[in-house]
Amino acid sequence: MHKLSSSKTGPLLGSITVPGDKSISHRALIMGALAVGESKISGLLEGEDVLGTASALRALGADIYKDDNTVWHVHGVGIGGLREPEISLNMGNSGTGVRLLMGLVATHPIQVTFTGDSSLSSRPMKRITNPLEIFGAKFSGNSEGTLPIKVIGAKSPIPILYEMPMASAQVKSAIMLAGLNTPGRTTVVEKFATRDHSERIFKYFGVPIVIDEDNIHVSGHAELTARDMTVPADPSSASFLVVAALITEGSDLTIKNVGMNPARIGLFETLLDMGGQIYFENKRQSCGEDISDIHVKYSKLKGIKVPHERAPSMIDEYPVLCAAAANAEGNTIMRGINELRVKESDRIAVMVKGLKASGVNVIEHDDGMTVSKSEVIGGTLVETHLDHRIAMSFLILGLNSKESISIDDGRVIETSFPGFKDLMNSLGAQICS
Repeated sequence: MHKLSSSKTGPLLGSITVPGDKSISHRALIMGALAVGESKISGLLEGEDVLGTASALRALGADIYKDDNTVWHVHGVGIGGLREPEISLNMGNSGTGVRLLMGLVATHPIQVTFTGDSSLSSRPMKRITNPLEIFGAKFSGNSEGTLPIKVIGAKSPIPILYEMPMASAQVKSAIMLAGLNTPGRTTVVEKFATRDHSERIFKYFGVPIVIDEDNIHVSGHAELTARDMTVPADPSSASFLVVAALITEGSDLTIKNVGMNPARIGLFETLLDMGGQIYFENKRQSCGEDISDIHVKYSKLKGIKVPHERAPSMIDEYPVLCAAAANAEGNTIMRGINELRVKESDRIAVMVKGLKASGVNVIEHDDGMTVSKSEVIGGTLVETHLDHRIAMSFLILGLNSKESISIDDGRVIETSFPGFKDLMNSLGAQICS
C-alpha cells in the first residue's frame, strides 16, 4: 500500500503538458504492430496499461522498443502475421488493452491466454467474446465470462454484421480489429455514437474503411503501411487538472496539446455549462485527431443536470466531475451512467461512499448520483479499489477540503497518469505520501 494525501492549497499556476492519450496510445501500438515496416510514435503514454499492451504485442511477434529520445519504434508483422505467444498475456488493470487484443487475436489461428489483476479479473468480458464467437473464435474460461480466458482463434474467420446492443468503443474496436484479418467486409452498426479513435487511426494507417451513417465497414486483408505518429495529450488526464484549477481560488493553468476528439470532450462541455472559465486555444489537427491548448481559470460553478446523452463522451470523467459538483452552487444531477458500475470498480458506489465520508452531500441512484454543494470536511481515508480515476478524483477533491483527504493506494495512478503527484505539486498543490 502507498497512501497519498492532498490538502487545501493556494492557486495552481503554470503551463504544462499531461501524458499522452491512453486510448490512442493502445491503438497506435496495435496498428504499428500490424503494419509493414517501422512506425515511430512520439508522446506515447508510458503508463502501466499501455506498457502492458506493448509487452503483449512483443509476445505476439512485433519488435517494439524506445530510443534515447523517448520515441517508440514498432516493427510490424503485417496483417495475419501474429504468432502464438509462449506465455500468458498479463494485462494488469487494463480493460482497454485486453479487450482490443482479444479482438485482434480472435481471427488468427493461434491460442492466447489473457490474465489480469484482481480488478480486471472481475470485469465482464462476454460483451467482447459474444460477437467474436460469430467470427469463429472460441473462448475457454469460467462460466462468469471473466479472466483468465483462453482465446482459440478462428482458422477460417467469416465476416460479420454486428449491431451494437450498447454504446461501447472497446467492443466496437475489438470487432473492427477482428475484421482486419477476416476476408470480405465486416460491419459494425452503432446506433449510439462512441469515441471514434479506431476509425481515425484505421484511416491514418490505410485500412479500407467506410462510414455510412450508423454503419462502419472494414475490409479485411489489406496491407497496412507503417506511419509515424505523435500522440496528443490525454483529455481524460487533462480533466483532473481542469477541475483542480476551477475549484482552487486564484488558479490559472494552461494545458498544452490536448486531444479534442468530439467524442471525448463531454466533461469540458459540462464544465462550461456549469460556468467554468475554459478557453480552447491554438486549435489544430495531427494524425487525424483534433488538438488544442486548454486555458482554465478558477470559477464559481453552478450545478446542472448533465444531459444523459452526453455520457458516452465523458464516461470516464464522472468521478472527477463529482469534485467539481461538490464545489458548485446547487445540485449536479448525473443519470444514465449505469456503465460506471462495471468499470475498474463500481464507480458510482465507490464515489458515493467516499464523498459521504468526506462530508459531501450526495444521493445515490441506480443509474447515477446527485451531488450538492458542500463544505468538504475531509479527514478521511478513501478506498480506491485499485481504480486510478477514483484515486485521482479524491486527491483533487482534497485540494479544497477543510482537512486532508487520503487515498489508500496511490500506486494505481501509474496505470494512466505517471508522475501525477509531482506534476500537481509543481503547480502548487500539496499532495504527499
